[in-house]
Amino acid sequence: MSNATAVDLRNRGGLIAIFEEFRDELDDHNDRRERLIKQSRDITNLSKKVIFLLHRMMTDDASDTHTSTAGLEDRGDRARAFKAASRAKEKLREIQSIFANIRKELEGDRFWRYQRQVSPGLQEYIEALSFTHYLETGELISFGGVQSTLADEQGTPYFPLPLEDYVLGLSDLTGELMRYAISSIARRGGRNKANDVCAFVRNCRADFEVLTPYFKELRKKQNVTSQSLQKIEDAAYAIAVRSSEYDLSPEMLDDIVTRTVSSSFGSGGEEDSDKRKRPRDDDDGEYER
Repeated sequence: MSNATAVDLRNRGGLIAIFEEFRDELDDHNDRRERLIKQSRDITNLSKKVIFLLHRMMTDDASDTHTSTAGLEDRGDRARAFKAASRAKEKLREIQSIFANIRKELEGDRFWRYQRQVSPGLQEYIEALSFTHYLETGELISFGGVQSTLADEQGTPYFPLPLEDYVLGLSDLTGELMRYAISSIARRGGRNKANDVCAFVRNCRADFEVLTPYFKELRKKQNVTSQSLQKIEDAAYAIAVRSSEYDLSPEMLDDIVTRTVSSSFGSGGEEDSDKRKRPRDDDDGEYER
């Protein structure tokens, strides 16, 4: 074998080794990407179940309450909210464990490389977490509050929380608050609760508006927030006008409100502006399209 042939074979072997390294790197990238997509879908499904758990507990428990005193009903509503939030936190810990498991997949600069695969589940988690926080405190969860739930016992974050995902997740919260407000109107003392939610959503829309130039998807979500706010305002206005037409006791007015909501705004509480999938009654994790 000539020297030229030997050199050529050595060069060829080196090129093959380089391309095999490229192949292994691409395979690793695709496998990690697919794993993160699956994990993100699992997080999304679990987060949706948390949200519907909160709605179900707030409405089902309220339907079993027949108190006629506003103060008692207000205390009962807070008790329901704390109970629902406590149950939701148990489910949220399951989601947080998934984030902990994918921590190694996102070490270093990998998080920003795979942010698009993680983002959908992260936003849905923030929506569920912020809804839980609102029911418990009546306030919007802070950026630090979200990041602290995505950290280990020493407080070290699993990955950096993107500000965009935080804001978009909170923007989605307004749709759930609309459903909560509509369902609250039908309960005794729920008209005041709906007015509080209406003011809260209105403030959220105003605060998020200044951020629309910085986040591309936020403007579309702001349109959905405006639609949710309008539904709450229309329901509250119709109830106020209908109530002013009668000189009746609060109990009888509440009965009229219940019938009005059922006939005029019942669909508003079920309609989902972002075409959310709803869990089936057996709550087995399957979702209707």
